[in-house]
Amino acid sequence: MLFKIILVFLALMALVALVGRVLFPGALPKVMRKKSTPPVCARCGRYLIGRATCDCDGKAGGRKRK
Repeated sequence: MLFKIILVFLALMALVALVGRVLFPGALPKVMRKKSTPPVCARCGRYLIGRATCDCDGKAGGRKRK
């Protein structure tokens, strides 16, 4: 009997979640939303792969040389 109650409760919670996603698709926090575009550097426009910062150091188009 307890198993049935738990199963019905979980099924109802899943139904509430599905209805909530249909009615309020933009209600997810920004962290949980899927990004539509890949991340790019704000200064030079290059794609950022694996790092949060770019190595352009503010010089648009030029790479940092050693």
